[in-house]
Amino acid sequence: MTTTTTPIDNPFVDPAPSFEENGRGNSFATDATLAVGRNASLTLGTDSLIVLDESFEKRDHSNCCGLWPSGTANTRAVPFYHILWAVLQDSVLTIQYASPTSKTTVQNATLNYPFEYQQVEAVNKWVYKLLDRAYGPAQKKKRVKVLVNPHAGKGSAVKWYHRDIEPLLKAAQCSIDMVNTKYMGEAVEITQGMDIEAFDVVACCSGDGLPHEVFNGLGKRPDARKALAKIAVVNLPCGSGNAMSCNLNGTDSASLATLVMIKGIPTPLDLISITQGENRTLSFLSQSLGIVAEADLATEHLRWMGPMRFHWGFLARLMGQKCYPCDIAVKSVLEDKPSIRELYKREQNNHEPASERRGYKHLLDDDASASSGFEDGLPSLRYGTVNDKLPDGWELIPYDKLGNFYCGNMSYMAADANFFGAALPNDGYMDLICINGDLGRLKTVQMLLNVDNNKFFDMPDVYYRKILGYRIIPKDQGDGYISIDGERVPFQPFQAEVHKGLGTVLSKSGHMYESPGPWGL
Repeated sequence: MTTTTTPIDNPFVDPAPSFEENGRGNSFATDATLAVGRNASLTLGTDSLIVLDESFEKRDHSNCCGLWPSGTANTRAVPFYHILWAVLQDSVLTIQYASPTSKTTVQNATLNYPFEYQQVEAVNKWVYKLLDRAYGPAQKKKRVKVLVNPHAGKGSAVKWYHRDIEPLLKAAQCSIDMVNTKYMGEAVEITQGMDIEAFDVVACCSGDGLPHEVFNGLGKRPDARKALAKIAVVNLPCGSGNAMSCNLNGTDSASLATLVMIKGIPTPLDLISITQGENRTLSFLSQSLGIVAEADLATEHLRWMGPMRFHWGFLARLMGQKCYPCDIAVKSVLEDKPSIRELYKREQNNHEPASERRGYKHLLDDDASASSGFEDGLPSLRYGTVNDKLPDGWELIPYDKLGNFYCGNMSYMAADANFFGAALPNDGYMDLICINGDLGRLKTVQMLLNVDNNKFFDMPDVYYRKILGYRIIPKDQGDGYISIDGERVPFQPFQAEVHKGLGTVLSKSGHMYESPGPWGL
C-alpha cells in the first residue's frame, strides 16, 4: 500500500508562543491554561494544544522518533486538528488524539490527568473550548456506515480497518455500523435501502470501486437527490486505486485519511450521468476511451506490478502510437487554458463557507442539477440520452487519430498522476483532455513524465477543456475498452452530462481538492 504525505507531511507542529506558567497551583492560570497539579499544564495555543508535563522527559527519551518538534523534552504541541476527543469523567480528564507513528501513519493516543471535584465546572468549560477549536465547522460524533471490501488491498482491507481506521473512529466518539461486502454490487443494494436519517457518512474501506457503487445506490432511491445531498461518501483507502482519497484527503494512507474524515467538512461534489444503451449510471471520478482505459483495464493481469502496471501500459501504447477512431460531440464552455486557470484561481480564493453555498433547496434550484420534469429522484437529463437525437448545437466530429479521450471530475487519477490539474469539486463542469495518438515517441515520453511533475496541463499537445456534456461513438465496434470510474463497461456509444453539486463528500477545505492546481498558478 503506497502513501502520499501532502496534507500532513509532519503531523505535529512547533508549540505556540510562550504561555503563562504563573499560578500553576491554581485551577486556571488564564482562561486558556489549565493547571494539572504542580508538574503539568494544558494550554490552548494558536493552532495547538500545548502540553507541558515534566513526566514526558522521564518516560519519552526518543521524542517520538523526532516527530515532536517541541522546544524542550517536557513540552508537546498537539495540533487541534489531531485532537479526537476530550471528556472529564470520574474526576479524570481524558484527551484522545492522533499521534504519529511515522510520517505516513497516526494512531490513537491518550493523555489522562486527575482533578478535584471542585474543579469540575472549570474543566468542563475548558474541554468545551478545546473541542470547539479541534472541530471548528466539522461535525462531531459522526454516524458512520462503514463498508469494507475484504478483497481490496490484496485481501488486507479488513486488517487495515481494524488496525488503522476503527480505533480512530472510536476515539472520536463516532458511531459505527460496519459491513463486510460479500459480492460486487452489494454496496448498491445496501445504500439503496439504508435509512439515511440514521447516518451522516458512508465510509468505503476499499479502492474507488465501492464509492462508485455507493453513489449509484443512493442514486437509485426514490429520494435520490435528498440522499445524495445528506450522506457524505468517503474513501478510506484500502485498495490498489485510491484516487478519491488522494483528491479529498490528500493521502492514500488509511489512518491519515480517517483523520481527515473525522475532521472533514461537507463538500458538494459534481456527479456525471452516463447513458449507454438503456442504462443510466453515475460517475464521480472519470471516463476514458483509448490509451488510459487500456492502460488500466487491459493490464489487470499485471497487478503484481503495483502502480507501475499503469505506467507500463500507458507508455507501451503511447510508444506504439495507437489510435482509437471515433466520433465525438462536446458541449464546451471554456476551451483556453488562461480562462481555465482564472476560474480555478477564483474558486481557490473563495472562502465562503460550504454550508452557505449549498443546501437541499439550492441543489433543486440549480440549473445544472434540475430541469423541467422535476422529480425527487435523479435530476432530469438536460441533453437526453445517447439514444436520442443529438442535442441542438452539438456536432459530431470524426477523430480518426484519437489516442486518448479522458474526462475527469477530480484532479488525481492515482497518487502520482495529476491528470486534471484544474478540476474543482463543484464548478459544474467536467474536465476533458484529448490527445492525438500519432505523436512522436519523444513527446509521448515527455508527456508521461510531466504527469508526475505537474507540468502536464501546460503541454501544447494536451487539449484541455471545461465542458457540460459529450457524446462519443467508437468507430471500431470490436472488443475495446471503456472505463467509467475505473470499471469496464461495454465498448459502445455513450453520452455524459454533469450535475452541479449533486453529491456530497468530506474534504479538508470544504471547496477544493488537495492538489497543486494547474501548473503556473
